[in-house]
Amino acid sequence: MSKSLFQKPIEIKISTVVAVSAILSTADRLALDAALAEMTGGTTDFFEDDLTVIDVAALPAGSGPVDWAGIIALLKKYRLNPVAVRNAPPSMAAEIAAHGLSLETATKPRDEQEAAPAPVKSAPAATPAPAAAPAAPAEGFPGNAGVMIIDTPVRAGQRIYARGCDLIITAVVNNGAEIIADGSIHVYNTLNGRALAGASGNAEARIFAMTMSPELVSIAGVYRTFEDGFPAEYARSPAQIRLVGDRIDILSVNSANRA
Repeated sequence: MSKSLFQKPIEIKISTVVAVSAILSTADRLALDAALAEMTGGTTDFFEDDLTVIDVAALPAGSGPVDWAGIIALLKKYRLNPVAVRNAPPSMAAEIAAHGLSLETATKPRDEQEAAPAPVKSAPAATPAPAAAPAAPAEGFPGNAGVMIIDTPVRAGQRIYARGCDLIITAVVNNGAEIIADGSIHVYNTLNGRALAGASGNAEARIFAMTMSPELVSIAGVYRTFEDGFPAEYARSPAQIRLVGDRIDILSVNSANRA
């Protein structure tokens, strides 16, 4: 009997993707455009058509109607691909749906939401949603329940996500690669590309590397870019990155110095 007779026309499987959150504290398109232009430094491929969730929790009360068509067009101009809106009040639901966006609600317990600090960025922040799949899962293996270990180079265009654990990489992370962990990230080699720790909101997560040269780092959604290069005094020695309040700090692993 032909093998095709046993093949289902469609299969639905649980899968996950990486999305970024664009956290709006204003709906003024001119202000958003200026902030995105400054953030990306005019680089056309700073974002790479990343799926994007628009978070409106920080919009001031009574700020007026949102120009959804304009916001969507603006984000697409910077190669962000809006797919959903988070924390929208019921009054926005119909208009959001009319523009082809889905509605997403926060999943944290109520007491966690009340205790969480307000977003600190005035421009859309490149924040990964707590969902992703390793770009090449065969290259990584769980060292134990709390660690994913990658011992081969992470190539440009590759995306690795350590769900619910720390990420340890013993090889180089190349430019154009993206590494993400819900816990801390440890790179026992050179860190280029993007590194996003504490992806599910863990502000205690850190990023460590023997040699730092990242394009972007993020901890718990607070990010810092290095258009002018990584600070020279930390680039050639083991360094760590941590979150202090709403500020990304860079420190030598061997001292209390910071940038």
